[in-house]
Parts: sequence; C-alpha cells; structure tokens
Amino acid sequence: MSVSEIAKRIAKNVLNSGLQAAFPPGCLKCGDPLEGPGSLCNICWPQMTFISEPCCETCGFPFEYSPTTSLICGNCLRKAPSFSKARAVLKYDAACRDMILAFKHADQTRNAPAFAKWMHRAAQELIDDCDVICAVPLHPFRLHWRRFNQSALLTRELALLSKKPPIPDLLFRKRPTRSQGGLNASARRRNVQGAFAPNPKRLSHLENARVLLIDDVLTTGATVEACSKALLNAGAAKIDVLTLCRVVRTPSLAI
Repeated sequence: MSVSEIAKRIAKNVLNSGLQAAFPPGCLKCGDPLEGPGSLCNICWPQMTFISEPCCETCGFPFEYSPTTSLICGNCLRKAPSFSKARAVLKYDAACRDMILAFKHADQTRNAPAFAKWMHRAAQELIDDCDVICAVPLHPFRLHWRRFNQSALLTRELALLSKKPPIPDLLFRKRPTRSQGGLNASARRRNVQGAFAPNPKRLSHLENARVLLIDDVLTTGATVEACSKALLNAGAAKIDVLTLCRVVRTPSLAI
C-alpha cells in the first residue's frame, strides 16, 4: 500500500470517527442513540416478531406449533408457487411498520446493511444454494420518483455479505402498475400479471441458474410469483425468494 493510500485511509477513519461523534448511531426503529450502528434498542428489539421454525417448507409461513402431518401450508398444498422456497426475517406488524415504511419511502437507506445482515442470518441455506441474487424491479417512472429501489439496495448488501454475484437489473417492469397496497389477493395478481420480463442484456446469466429473488415485503406473494414465472420462462433452473418482512395475517396496515 502506497503512502498516499495510507494517508487516504487515515483521513477516512478520522472523518468517520468525527461523524459518529457528531451523529451517534441510533436505533433502527426509534432512533435513540446506541453504542454501535445497525441494531435495535432494548425497548424496540423485544417488540419485533422474528420468524423462525416451524414454518411452511415452501413459502415460509410460520406455524404457531409444529404440524403433526405436513410441513406444507394449506395455500401451498392447494396451489404450489412457481418459486421453490420463500423465507422472511420479520412478521410485518404494527411494531415494525414505521421502520419498514421509513426505509421504503423516507430515504432511510442507511438501514439497508443492517437489514441485509438479518436476512443473511435468516436464510443462509438459500443464499448458499443460489448462483445469482436479483431484485424485484421498480418501473422507471416510480424509480425516478422514489430515487432508489429498496430491494436493489438489499440485494447489493446481501451480495457483499455472501460474495454471491448481484444482478439488480436481471428483471424489468414492462409496464407501470398501481401500488399493491390496498388491493386484495386476486387484484394483486391481476395487477402484476405479465408485468415483468428478463433483461435481454442479462439472459446469459439465467441459463440453468439458481436465482435468489429479493424483495422488502411479501404480502400475498403475487409480485414474487410473477417475477418467478418470468425468470423460469427465461431459462432459470429454480427461484428462491427472500424478503425482509412478510404479512402473516392480512392486517389493516398500508404497505
């Protein structure tokens, strides 16, 4: 390492130290000061409902107790999804709602590394088994308005943690769709039907690939189902899904 590189690294460390002193890291939910970044305070942490086993082996829906017959939920038994497995870190509820909406809509993108660490721990098996990681895309109009794709941010951070290749633009939206918030399950499916397609410039990455699809919140699964079909039709071998949150029982909470 050259003298100039050493000097740059020292300057960067000094700057980071000064910023941390002036703006100490805060709780991801309430913002109260913490000793280190990327965590929750002692009050907010117990409020979160982290999803763990037992859960549906396919979609990851959490069971209140271990089933005696099948580890597949009723929805997946009635109609198997196009993806192989889906997992999520948190139950989407009143406790985490503001934290998630702030990440999606209030430019709190600094929380992406912490959220990605949670996702990495929650779905290590899916990450180890994938060839590439991609994000559920936003339509260019919405991306221009929002200025970032939260799913792409999570994809980038997961790739840094896992050393798996990220392809955030593996998919694109062929047409704008209305927000899924407030729509029932059938309306959500109609809203995104045929809305996604593989990026023609990335088709070589899809042939027989095991793809890990990243999104922020799984509600009915309509969006990740539409994305999975598009990827499989383009030659992917299988699709797994990883989200930060999932709705367990449809709440009256805007997403």
